[in-house]
Amino acid sequence: MQPAAIFNHSLTQLRGMLQKIEASSGDVLAARLHEDMLPFASHVRATTNFALRGCCALAGLDTVSFDGGEPSFAALARQIDDTMDHIAAIPPERFDGSAERLCRDRAGFADIALPGDEYLNLYILPNFYFHFSMVYAIARSQGAAIGKQDFDGYHLYAPGFSFEQPAR
Repeated sequence: MQPAAIFNHSLTQLRGMLQKIEASSGDVLAARLHEDMLPFASHVRATTNFALRGCCALAGLDTVSFDGGEPSFAALARQIDDTMDHIAAIPPERFDGSAERLCRDRAGFADIALPGDEYLNLYILPNFYFHFSMVYAIARSQGAAIGKQDFDGYHLYAPGFSFEQPAR
């Protein structure tokens, strides 16, 4: 599967979740799971940026970013849309030989250089899904009406279903 297809699926889910979160949550943009963690809006941005960092490096292109100004739902939605458009515009043949292509990046304070296969599977995807999961977790902690089906696009639960155990 092309890297672009992997990211497109999850970014589509993120875009849909963002709409539901905006409609059902209060002031979630600055919310954090813990005081020393990034806020919600930064996790949305990091999710899109890891998709770009992965696809651009694997395609042998300069990495771009669509971070834009003050965090708002509109700006975050635009960033997701711009990211998806950019990734979709990368010709599939640009990914030919990407498994062996040396990809360089910055991981926190560390400089890394990994073959494309390791770069994608051991660095980019774990970080992409970490930040995507934080978006979900923060939104749920703030009362957003989203569920696992919104996250992965495959699960389906009956209306009103809950994992909560009945009182004894």
